[in-house]
Amino acid sequence: MIIAVIPARIGSKRIKKKNIKKFYGKPIIAWPIIAAKKSNIFDKIIVSTDSFQIALISKKYGAEVPFLRKKKLSNNKVGTSEVIVDAIENLNKLNINPTSICCIYPTAALIDSRDIVNGFKVHLKYKNQFVFTATEFASPVLRSFSYESKKVRMLFPKNYKKRSQDLKNYYHDAGQFYWNSAKAWKKLKPVYSDNSKVVFVPRWRAIDINTKDDWKTALQSAKILKLGKKY
Repeated sequence: MIIAVIPARIGSKRIKKKNIKKFYGKPIIAWPIIAAKKSNIFDKIIVSTDSFQIALISKKYGAEVPFLRKKKLSNNKVGTSEVIVDAIENLNKLNINPTSICCIYPTAALIDSRDIVNGFKVHLKYKNQFVFTATEFASPVLRSFSYESKKVRMLFPKNYKKRSQDLKNYYHDAGQFYWNSAKAWKKLKPVYSDNSKVVFVPRWRAIDINTKDDWKTALQSAKILKLGKKY
């Protein structure tokens, strides 16, 4: 059984009730639910939440909420893997036994169902390895610097005179989805390893929404997507 699990707690420090805040006309969690449904992959789309409010909204857009997450697993110190393992255990109690799980973040408003499908295809080939979305850093990491005590310090000073185009490219997690087998999730394997696989997405669609600035940037990208008839 192939399951999507969307972990969505009600608490959020920087953006109040971020997981259900309106984004382009809908609660933001609606967008990943819609994308998951559009992929036509999942037997069930499950939302793991500690909130009745989130549960009601999630059900409205087509997800299932067969259990409520415990409070001890709903603070900002609990990792995603622990939440997924808890979801697996709760589903097992209901005689639902997933083989493959795609964790989709509730604020992945710009997620594309085609990327979910591509990730699934990679997952089928590498069943017990993580598959996730990533994108290239907007600026060269090798020319980065710190700014502490009002002092600029290059982290890699030997690259000061090098042209940007001559520096190696680096990538970061796009914060959208994570495929793996239920078996691997239960072992709490690290997402990043030599065997992990990546689905690359463009930078303008890879916005991990944590701050108000991130939210504004994502809205601008959503306007671009509207021109492409997604929204």
